[in-house]
Amino acid sequence: MGDSEKREERVEKQFDGVLEGNEVLVWGEREAEECYDIGCYGKAEDGRNVMALVEAMHLIERKRLVVKEGKSKLTKEDFHARASELDKEFPQKYKVYKDLRERGFVVRTGFKFGTHFRVYDRGVKLKKGPKSAKEHTKWIVHSVPEGFTCSYAELSRAVRLAHNIRATMLWAVVDDEGDVTYYHMTRITP
Repeated sequence: MGDSEKREERVEKQFDGVLEGNEVLVWGEREAEECYDIGCYGKAEDGRNVMALVEAMHLIERKRLVVKEGKSKLTKEDFHARASELDKEFPQKYKVYKDLRERGFVVRTGFKFGTHFRVYDRGVKLKKGPKSAKEHTKWIVHSVPEGFTCSYAELSRAVRLAHNIRATMLWAVVDDEGDVTYYHMTRITP
């Protein structure tokens, strides 16, 4: 048998999470940090990792996370259905989140900016404290369904916010077939 035939499948650690409200928690100082280190998933502090529903769903699909609600273990389909009940925008948000992750970007929630996601360039490892230029948010992304409408004032606010934090505003439109198209908005000052 040659070396290529002896290859063993690499078994990656699977974490245990608990669905609490609209978050998934992974308990234990070491587990919290290891789960975060997979690719900047969640927020590890105080002996736990707190993940948004989209982050947990992505790790479930990657077979890196098992989630329980109460005493019941949730399948991938169960978790998706439950997350969709908790957040009506979950299906479209998850399509965008997954698309960005599969393109190699680091994706974080964008709650503090009033949008769905903050996106960092490929290869960025987020850390606390002062950041290099590469570690700053590159885009803020808001996910919307096909046919979404909003006022010019809403568009303007989103673009101004992105400009103020030196990021680019992207609107991620999820069409009826589940495909994602990104629209780039900029502010032009004469």
